Amino acid sequence: MDKIKRFVKKETVLSISFVLALISAFFIPPDGTYISYIDFRVLALLFSLMTIMAGLNRAGVFYDMGTRMLSRTENTRQLTAVLVALCFVSSMFVTNDVALITFVPFAVMVLEMAGERKHMIFVVVLQTVAANLGSMMTPVGNPQNLYLYSVSKMAFGDFIQTVFPYTALSFLLLSICILAMKKEKIAVSLDSETAKREGKKGDGTEGRPVIKYALLFLVCLGTVLHLVPYQAAFLLTLVTVAVTEKDVLRRVDYSLLLTFVFFFVFIGNMGRIPAVAGSLEQLLAERELEASILASQVISNVPAAILLSGFTDNYRELLLGVNIGGLGTLIASLASLISYRYYVHAEGSSKPKYMAVFTAVNAGFLAVLTVFAKIIG
Repeated sequence: MDKIKRFVKKETVLSISFVLALISAFFIPPDGTYISYIDFRVLALLFSLMTIMAGLNRAGVFYDMGTRMLSRTENTRQLTAVLVALCFVSSMFVTNDVALITFVPFAVMVLEMAGERKHMIFVVVLQTVAANLGSMMTPVGNPQNLYLYSVSKMAFGDFIQTVFPYTALSFLLLSICILAMKKEKIAVSLDSETAKREGKKGDGTEGRPVIKYALLFLVCLGTVLHLVPYQAAFLLTLVTVAVTEKDVLRRVDYSLLLTFVFFFVFIGNMGRIPAVAGSLEQLLAERELEASILASQVISNVPAAILLSGFTDNYRELLLGVNIGGLGTLIASLASLISYRYYVHAEGSSKPKYMAVFTAVNAGFLAVLTVFAKIIG
């Protein structure tokens, strides 16, 4: 029983999705239609991208990029700008989860070395917001984008046109927050020995490993743009990594893949119950933005995207809603939990203070972006 409790606590969203799928199966018993619920293209792409990012992260690519950018920082404002920008820009290509897994512990280490622990909460919170909002810019930036881009069959240009104004506003808001900081002289030095002691420096930041994953990433982008069959991208990634660095496969978030599967089953079954499908469609009618923002606060934005997409074809509003909805509560975007976990393990951490700052900053960004969405329609 204790093991079950620990598992549910660790994998809450996965557990909820399983229970929902199980309950729905009582109303619609398993049959041959179940297999049609599952979007194998999304699962294959998600697996491939997570594997590639795990490989690049293991090779120390992102850490090296960060250390080079930090080498010229002279004050706390510049330091914060670099740490936040790393999350904002990298999340567009390596997903918000990978950006935070890489650069939040990196920021904690740098701030401790620079003797600037007093800025840690603010910096980590801004990094979290930056990763969640920067990832909005591309179809591969986060799981909900990848899913909605696939099911909506939206053109790449239309996708960028839809999210660009919100990404630009997010960048402006982050810049204002950073400019509000005082300039305090600092000196940051990260040599290779320090990097190795911190366990962030990988083996193979140059040469074949990086080239291998870069080529695989290009293949995945080809799949996103409908130029390469998803089956080819999946098999090429799986076989290449299994043969050359099979331990990287253990770093893939399989619980996220299972969560998608269970939600696919739940949504598929709900769609076959006329009364439920009709009620949800009526509830969502012309309120996709508001509904997806609110749903994200409670069940997080990835499940909200999967759930609500089954009952509306207004993908533009849904796309904006689940991305803006990643702001707000700590679980609105599960990526936010990554930052929280890294921060609370830092020396001198304060959970109440972190939650206060996190809530205040997220509420401010959420309010501004929601109003902006309503104004420009």
